[in-house]
Amino acid sequence: MEISLITAFLGGMLALLSPCSALLLPAFFASTVGARMKLLTHGATFYLGLVVTLVPLGLGLGAIGTLFTDHRGTLIVATSVILIILGVVQMAGLGFDLSKALPGTQRLQQQAHTRKGLLRTFLLGAASGVAGFCAGPILGAILTLALAHGSVGHAGLMLAIYGAGMVVPLIILAALWGRIGARSMTLIRGRSFSLFSRRLHTTSVIAGALIAGVGVLFWTTNGLVTAPSLVPNEVQAWLQTFSASVSGPVADILLIIGAAAVILTIWSVNRRSASRARANEGNDRQEAQR
Repeated sequence: MEISLITAFLGGMLALLSPCSALLLPAFFASTVGARMKLLTHGATFYLGLVVTLVPLGLGLGAIGTLFTDHRGTLIVATSVILIILGVVQMAGLGFDLSKALPGTQRLQQQAHTRKGLLRTFLLGAASGVAGFCAGPILGAILTLALAHGSVGHAGLMLAIYGAGMVVPLIILAALWGRIGARSMTLIRGRSFSLFSRRLHTTSVIAGALIAGVGVLFWTTNGLVTAPSLVPNEVQAWLQTFSASVSGPVADILLIIGAAAVILTIWSVNRRSASRARANEGNDRQEAQR
């Protein structure tokens, strides 16, 4: 189970860094939001917009997946094949925009550009969840996994974590935007390269390899049932007990937002400490010169 959730989070990160729109969202937030607490507020609002769009998709596909529980073997094979195909498509730099298949998405994107403040951020999140030519195969792979699990709750959680995979690096990159050097920016964006006379991109290749790898793993582990556990059994038992006591989509969303807040708080404290250290060093130099 945890492999699919980790895949969803990584998929969200790679969708944010996809070649078609790499770092456009962090640049937008860095230039329009400004202060750190304001950035956190807009980040949470953006995530809420993502959840409003993505989670219903996951819940719907999870409900459809429950209809195929009697044909699990066929569903596993079909899911694996689709994932491998999507992985190859992503690696080749091809793609598709799922937003064109959903009614009202284009109008939502237009409204996001005409509104201001938190409403604009919310609408931007709602539109960004499904939009993007380069990120289409990534989202398609996550939706395919959500369908294959045949669990409504798990499918919704997968899409919520996919959204978190977009939001957490978005907030961090926007907060650090003014301090990211050219070399670091090049590393984050990835680079293009030629292979057999075709231009490929490192981010697309990594994302495609991840999707295809999960497809192979899904096939060889009976739908991840026999996959090796990434978390010790004792920890899993504790997490299951804890999640049962705080179950529900609201708790999951608050937990993810809380994790992002902790990361930003730690970064803010470290930055202030570094600024004070530099200021003290400057004062010491001035006193020494006197």
